[in-house]
Amino acid sequence: MIFLELVLQNFGPYSGKQVINLNPKIDEENSRPIILLGGMNGGGKTTLMDAIRLALYGARAQCSTRGNLSYSDFLNQCVNNKIDPVADTRIELLFEHIENDKPIKYRVVRSWTKNPKDGKDTLGILGDSDTWPDALVNIWDEYIENLLPLGISNLFLFDGEQVKELAEQETPPPVVVDAIRGLLGLELADRLAVDLDILVNRKLKEVGNSKDLANLEEIETRLTQQQEDYQTTEEKVEILKNQVEELEQKQQEAFDKFISEGGKIAAERNQLELQQNTKTAEIEQVRQSMCELAADVLPLALIPNLLNQAQTQGEKEFRHQQVQISKDLLLERDQRLLAWLNQVEISPIEVEKIQSFLIQDVDNLYTKTIQTEAPWLLADDETLSQLDNLIYHLQNSKLSAKEKLAILKNKEEEIHTLERQVQTAAAPEDYTKLRHTLEAAQNQVVEAKANYETIRRRLAELETIIAKSKRELSDYTVENIKHKNSEHIINSAAKVQNTLKIFREKLTLRKLNKLEEEVKNCFLYLLHKSDLVHRITIDTKTFSLLLYDLNGKPVPKHRLSAGEKQLLAIAFLWGLAKVSGHRLPVAIDTPLGRLDSSHRSNLVERYFPSASHQVILLSTDTEIGKKEVETLRENEAIAREYLLKYDSSTRQTTVVENQYFW
Repeated sequence: MIFLELVLQNFGPYSGKQVINLNPKIDEENSRPIILLGGMNGGGKTTLMDAIRLALYGARAQCSTRGNLSYSDFLNQCVNNKIDPVADTRIELLFEHIENDKPIKYRVVRSWTKNPKDGKDTLGILGDSDTWPDALVNIWDEYIENLLPLGISNLFLFDGEQVKELAEQETPPPVVVDAIRGLLGLELADRLAVDLDILVNRKLKEVGNSKDLANLEEIETRLTQQQEDYQTTEEKVEILKNQVEELEQKQQEAFDKFISEGGKIAAERNQLELQQNTKTAEIEQVRQSMCELAADVLPLALIPNLLNQAQTQGEKEFRHQQVQISKDLLLERDQRLLAWLNQVEISPIEVEKIQSFLIQDVDNLYTKTIQTEAPWLLADDETLSQLDNLIYHLQNSKLSAKEKLAILKNKEEEIHTLERQVQTAAAPEDYTKLRHTLEAAQNQVVEAKANYETIRRRLAELETIIAKSKRELSDYTVENIKHKNSEHIINSAAKVQNTLKIFREKLTLRKLNKLEEEVKNCFLYLLHKSDLVHRITIDTKTFSLLLYDLNGKPVPKHRLSAGEKQLLAIAFLWGLAKVSGHRLPVAIDTPLGRLDSSHRSNLVERYFPSASHQVILLSTDTEIGKKEVETLRENEAIAREYLLKYDSSTRQTTVVENQYFW
C-alpha cells in the first residue's frame, strides 16, 4: 500500500484547497522512501496525521484532538474557522495497493459542512475509472480492515507522544496493547470465550430448579417490561423530535409572515416616525437657507441679459474715456512740440508740415475708437467694480442654490421612502395579531423541547435500569444456578475454556518469540552499544519488555538513558510492524524527541530509510535539523520536501512544496 496524494480543503488551519504529493517515486524507475514535512509546533503537523486517519476510518478514527467529542462535534471542530459556514470541508486520500495481483488506485473522499444535518460526513470512493463504486462505499469499514486494520494502524501511524509514553512506561499503553492483541489474533479467542459464556448461561437456565427458575423468570419478566418501556419511550422520543421540528417550521413560517406583512416595520414605527421628523427638520433648514439666498442677490439671476449688457456697456464707455484722455494728452504734447519748433530755426513751411503730420497721425490713431453712440450708462470706476463683484457673487449664489435644491430633492425622496415604509406597516390590530401568533409558535416550540428533553432523560434512565437488570440476571445466573444439576455442561465448558486458554497461550508464545527476535534485532541495529542487550523477552500478559545482557542477567529499564528508552520504544513499534506481515506506509509525527546526537544519527541513517517503502516524517526544525536533513539528502533517502508555513496573525497554515527549513 502506498499513499499517493493528500488533499485538504478548509480542514483545521488549512484554508482553501491544498494538495500534498506523497508519492515516493521520483521518476518511472526510481523511488526514495521519505516524504519530509517540516512545521513548527502548532503549525498543523498533527492535523495531517488526523486527516489520514479520518479519511481511512471516519467515525472510528483515533484522532489526537477528538477526545470524548461526538463525531458530529469533532467534524465541526475540524472546520477552518475563517471560511463561510456553508462552505465544504473536504479530505481526499489517494492510495495504491495490489488487488488480484494488479495495482489499483482508490481516492477516499470525505466532505462535510459545519453543523451537518445528520451529524456525519459524506463518503465517496473514486476508482481508477473516475467512477464512484457505491458497493465499496457501503462496505468501506470492512474493506479497509483488510488493508490496514484499525487495531494495528497505530503501529504504522504514530507520533512522538506515543513513543514517549511507550518509552517511559514499564508496560505498553492500552493503544499498543490493543495493536499487539490484534496482531497476535487473540481477539478471536476472546470472542470464542465470550460466546462460550453465553452458551453456559443459557444451559444453566435450562437446568435450574423451579424456585431458582421462578426467580430467574421474575428478573427476565422485569427486564422484558423494562425493554418494552424503553422501546415505547424511544418511539416517544422520535415522535417528540419530529414534533419539535414541525413546530420549529411553523415558528419560522410565523416569523416570515410577521416580517413580510409589516410586523417588523410596525414594531419599529416610532423609529421610522422619528427619522421622518428629523428629515422634515433638515428640509426646513435647507429651505430657510434658500430664502436667505433669495433675499440677497439671487433675484438678479432673472435678468442675466440686462446685467451682461450693463457690464459690456460700462466696459465700452470706460475704454472710450481712456482713449479720450490719451488723445487729449497727445494733443497737448503736440502743441508743446509745435511751440518749441517755432522757437528754433525751422522754416514755417516745415513746421506746418510737421503740424499736418501730427494732426493726421492722431486722427489715424483714434479713428477706430470713435464712439458711434452717445454714452448713456455714465458709470464711474467704483460703480463698474461693484457691478463685477455683484455678478461674481451672483454666480456663487446660483451654484449654492443648485446644491441646496439637490439636497432638498434627496431629503424629500428619503421622506417619501420613510412614508412608504410606514404605510406598509401593519395596522395596530393586525400587528398585535401577528405578534401573538409568533409568540404562540415560540411558546409551543419551548414546551415541545422541554417535553422532548424530559422523555430523553427518561430514556437514559431506562438504559441504566436495563443495564442494572442485565447485571442482576448475570449475577443471579452465576451465583445461584451454576452449582445445580449442571456438572456436565459446566465441566465441558470448563474444559473448552481451558483448551482455549492453552491455545491462546501457545499462540501468544509462538507469535511473541518471533516478535522478541525482531524487536531485539531492530534495537541493536539502532543502538550504538551493541553489547548492552543480548536478549529481549515480552511478557505474555502485560506485553512489557524485559532486557538481558550477555551473562543472562536482567537489564533494568531505568538503567537505560532517555534516548535509549526511546530507541527501544521505536524498535518495539518497528518489530511489531515487521511481524504484522502488512506492507504499509509509516507516518511519524515529531520523531526524534529527546535523543542525543549519536542516537539521533542512528535513527536518521538506519531507521527512517528502512522503516518502510514509504515513510512520512512530520518534524520541527529542532528534530530533523540542518545536519540530519543534509544526511538524508546525501543518502538520497528523501523523495519530496514540504514546509508547513503557519501565520500566527491569521492562524492559517500554507503548504509550500520543495522547501524545508534549510
